[in-house]
Amino acid sequence: MAETARRRRDPEARRLAIVTAAAELITEIGVDALTHRLVAARAEVPLGATTQYFATLDDLRAAALQLLVEHVDAQMAVVRDTLATQGVSPATLAGLLHANLGDSRALQADRAVVTAAVHDPRLRALARHWSDELVTSLMPTYGEERSRAAAVFIDGTLWHAQIHEHPLPLTTLQHALAAILETPVSAASASPTLPD
Repeated sequence: MAETARRRRDPEARRLAIVTAAAELITEIGVDALTHRLVAARAEVPLGATTQYFATLDDLRAAALQLLVEHVDAQMAVVRDTLATQGVSPATLAGLLHANLGDSRALQADRAVVTAAVHDPRLRALARHWSDELVTSLMPTYGEERSRAAAVFIDGTLWHAQIHEHPLPLTTLQHALAAILETPVSAASASPTLPD
């Protein structure tokens, strides 16, 4: 009750509560099922409060998806810091990915953004943001082609975890990322044989 009273006196806190509720609902029921009524109930605010802060449902959806993207950005900052301290290696990437697969809430939030982007072209840049950031982080070590291939594999792994009871084991992630990112010395140093 005290929290509700505080939000009533603090418009920014109320707005944040509404956006947070919308973001939570998007991860649970999908972006298309979102309604002002559901958001108001989750945020514990009057129905009119949602339209006071967001004139349209599209505005509310966009704010909620932006909040989810900010959450993904925070995760990406952790990835960058870990790669900087532990090294940009398949083993480090696999460890980060495996830990992420264990966070079902974060996983659902990430996939909700991507799913929404399939149906709404305006959201595609937001949905690509994490992959693009990962590619940028890997490129100095592995080049663009391998970095993009690793990002696509990681994206597929996230989808896999959404529809299977158990995520891929750490060793599978390590072996797959090593196969994508590392080239055997003999293959890298071999010169093509030119016909006489």
